[in-house]
Amino acid sequence: MEIILSLPLHSRVWIYQSVRELSAQEVTDIRANALSFLNQWTSHGNNMDAAIDVLYNRFIIVAVDEQTAPASGCGIDKSVRFIQDIEKQFNTTLLDRMHVAYKAGDSIQTCSLSEFEKLINTKQVDENTIVFNNLV
Repeated sequence: MEIILSLPLHSRVWIYQSVRELSAQEVTDIRANALSFLNQWTSHGNNMDAAIDVLYNRFIIVAVDEQTAPASGCGIDKSVRFIQDIEKQFNTTLLDRMHVAYKAGDSIQTCSLSEFEKLINTKQVDENTIVFNNLV
C-alpha cells in the first residue's frame, strides 16, 4: 500500500470519519482490505494511482492522483462501495457527515451536530477546541 504522503499534492482526497474509535486490530484489517481493494481499483479500465490509510484510529483517508487516471463516477462508486463494506464488516458508520470529531484531552470524540452545538452552548468546547474538518 502506498503511503498517502508520497502522493502528489494535487491528489484528490476523501476523508471518512468513524463514529467510534477503531481498535488496532480493526485498523490492521482495514489496511489489509484497502491493499486488496487498491490492487483491483479501476476507473473506466484504468488502474488508479491511489492510497488508503487509517489515521488516529478514526479517519479513513482515500487519495487518488488523478493525473494518472481520473476518478470518474464509476471509480468513485467503487470506492464508496469499499467504504460501505468497511462499515458493515466493522459495525461502524463512516458516511454520516452530520457527526463532528473533536479533541477532548488526549482523545478524539464524536457527536452529532446538535450535540456539538449543546457542547458549545454549555462551554464544554470553545474556540480552543480542535475540531476535525473532513471536507477537503
